[in-house]
Amino acid sequence: MTHLQGPERAHYVQGMFARISGHYDVMNRLMTGGRDLAWRRDVIRLANLGPDARLLDVATGTGDILIEALKQHPDVQTVGSDFTFEMMTRGKPKAGAEHIAWNTADALHLPFPDESFDAVTSGFGVRNFIDREQAFREQRRVLKPGGRVICLEISKPPKNLLRPFFLFFFNKIVPFVGGLISGQRDAYTYLPQSVNEFLTPDELKIIMERAGLREVTYKRLMMSTVAIHVGRK
Repeated sequence: MTHLQGPERAHYVQGMFARISGHYDVMNRLMTGGRDLAWRRDVIRLANLGPDARLLDVATGTGDILIEALKQHPDVQTVGSDFTFEMMTRGKPKAGAEHIAWNTADALHLPFPDESFDAVTSGFGVRNFIDREQAFREQRRVLKPGGRVICLEISKPPKNLLRPFFLFFFNKIVPFVGGLISGQRDAYTYLPQSVNEFLTPDELKIIMERAGLREVTYKRLMMSTVAIHVGRK
C-alpha cells in the first residue's frame, strides 16, 4: 500500500490506524521489546519543559508521550492531536490521560495559533505524513522561540551484519504476529514497508533543517533502528 500517494495514502493510513487502534499499544510493546516506554521518557527529558509549559504531541495516537510528560511534569499543559479519532478514543480512558486536551487534526494544517507551545513532540508518526517538511514547518510555526521539536521515529536500518535480521523481523514476523493479534495483516504489512521506504537519520535531519529548525541533532537507539531528533526554533 505504500505506492499510494497524496490524499489516497492519507485516507488509507487513517483507516488503517482506526482498524488497529485497539491493538496498537500491545503491538508497540511487542515490536520494541518494551523499549518504547524508555524512549518516550527520553523524548520528554529532551523537551526541556519548564514550569507550566505547554506541550503539543502531534500524531499522538493513544497519548503515551503526553502521559509520560504528566508523570515527569504534573503541571504541564498537554495537547494531543491526531487525524485518527479512534486512536485518541483508546487513549482517553488510560490512567494519567485525564488532563490531556485531545484534538482531531491534520498534521499538515495544525489548528493552533503561532508560537503557542513550548515544545512539540511526535512518536512513530512522521513516516506516515504525506509531506514531512510541511509537517515540521507547522510544528515550528506553533512553537515559541527557543522551543524544541522532538521526533521519535524508526530509522532505515544501516547496512551492517544485523540489517538482514532486522528486515526479516519487520517484514516477516511483524505481519504474522500483527495479523494474529489484530486480524489486520495488511496493516502490519504496511508498517514494515513504511520503514523500508523511510529515511536515514541524516536525511530526516536535513528535512527538519529545510523546515526552518536549527541546531538539529539526533541520537540512535536500538542498534541504530530508531532515532530521536531534536531541533530548535
